[in-house]
Amino acid sequence: MTFSRLRRLALATTTAFVTASAAVLLPVLSPNAVGGLGTANADCPDIEVVFARGTNEAPGLGVVGGTFVDQLRGKVGGRSVGAYAVNYPASYDFLAAASGANDASGHIQFMMNSCPNTRLVLGGYSQGAAVIDVIAAVPIPAIGFNSPLPPNTPDFVAGLAVFGNPSAKLGLPLTTSPVWGGRSIDLCNGGDPVCTSGEDVAAHRAYAGGPTDNAANFIAGLL
Repeated sequence: MTFSRLRRLALATTTAFVTASAAVLLPVLSPNAVGGLGTANADCPDIEVVFARGTNEAPGLGVVGGTFVDQLRGKVGGRSVGAYAVNYPASYDFLAAASGANDASGHIQFMMNSCPNTRLVLGGYSQGAAVIDVIAAVPIPAIGFNSPLPPNTPDFVAGLAVFGNPSAKLGLPLTTSPVWGGRSIDLCNGGDPVCTSGEDVAAHRAYAGGPTDNAANFIAGLL
């Protein structure tokens, strides 16, 4: 992929997230959505999920991330599954998602260096999916993202799972990535106004359960 194409993809990802989120997420996401806290595991789990929560969820994995991790744990044959909650505001300042991309990238690189045998899984919901889009698409500093992943990252990352991804609305789901497409699942509920042109606000809230279980099955198959 050329430099100019990468820059266009990065800008498109950011634009998709800001436009979709500003119009839709402000009135629909519950300020009471909560999830379990994720922590780095110094004991090097067999698998670690790095997950970015959605807008206005409390710090932690969020409802979608927590459900996904719990479901994945039941599908990997007893292997240990750690979880790291990306540390970023997840606020209505959507351009601050770049800080989440920097934090996620930093933790991924820490795990690559400290726990090279741990298989990493990257995931995100809504604004968190945009965080994963940035680190997956941009190997250069851009749009506030100053911690690109090194070229050998795919050797450590088993798969990616995102939900309600704003970039899908512009025809740029992770499944089209030349690097990550074959190991990505990018789920968008029918009518979800963040990832489609639909107007079903409830669809954007309905990823914990069936969709997360589908994603957990997909990721378990890559592990």
